[in-house]
Amino acid sequence: MTAHAGLLTHFSTVVGLPSLSGAFLMAFPALFSIVNPLGAALIFAQVTAGHDRRTCVALAGQVAFYSAMLMLASIWVGGLVLSFFGITIDALRIAGGLVVAVRAWSLLQAPETEEARKQAQASGSTQAANLMGQAFFPLTMPFTVGPGTIAVAIALGSEGPPTGTHIIFYGVLSIAAVLVAGIVWAAYAYAEQLLHLLGKTGTRIVSRLAALILLSIGVQILVTGVQGVVLSTAHAVMTMAN
Repeated sequence: MTAHAGLLTHFSTVVGLPSLSGAFLMAFPALFSIVNPLGAALIFAQVTAGHDRRTCVALAGQVAFYSAMLMLASIWVGGLVLSFFGITIDALRIAGGLVVAVRAWSLLQAPETEEARKQAQASGSTQAANLMGQAFFPLTMPFTVGPGTIAVAIALGSEGPPTGTHIIFYGVLSIAAVLVAGIVWAAYAYAEQLLHLLGKTGTRIVSRLAALILLSIGVQILVTGVQGVVLSTAHAVMTMAN
C-alpha cells in the first residue's frame, strides 16, 4: 500500500491533480469537450448526406484513426517540440489555457456560429467524387482535431512525471485520447441516428454543457501557468537577493 501511494505521488503535477485517476479525469473531459464529437457528428451527417452507409462508416473509422494519431503524437512528442523551441511548460499552460478558454467562450455564447464555420470547412472540399480522400483534411484536421485540441494534448503530455514512471502516465493519457477517438467513430458512424435522437436543440444543449466544462478547464490551466510563473520568478528573486 505504501509503495502504491508513493507511486501515485509522482503524478501530482498533472495540472494540480494528485493521482493517475485525476490525470484521466482531467484529460478525458478536456479532450472530449474540445473535440465535441456529438456536435460535430451533426455536421458530419450533413456533409456525408447522399452517400451510402458503408462509405460513411468507413469514413468515420478513418477520421477516428487519424484523430487518435494526432492526439497521441501531441501527447507523446509535444513536450519535445516545446523543448526544442525553448518554450517552458508554464508558457504553454498560459497560452493553451487562453486558447481553450476563448474557444470555449465562443462555443458557450454562439454554438450555432461555430457549427456554421465547421460546416463550411468540411463541406468545401467534400464535393469531390472520392469522399474518402477527404478523411484527413479537412474532416480530421481541422474539423475534428483542430489547433485547440492539439494545444490541450500537448499541455497534458508536458505534465509528465520524472523518468521511470512517465510511461504509465502517458499510457493513461493515451487511453483517454483513444476513448475520445472511439466516441468520434461511434458518433460519426451513427450520425444520422444521433441527429434523429437528439435533434439540433438537444445537441446544442450538450454542446453548451461541454463548452462550460471546457471553459473551466481552460481557466484552470491558465491559473496553474500563472502560478508557476509567479513562483519561479519569486524563487529567482530570492536567489539573487541571497
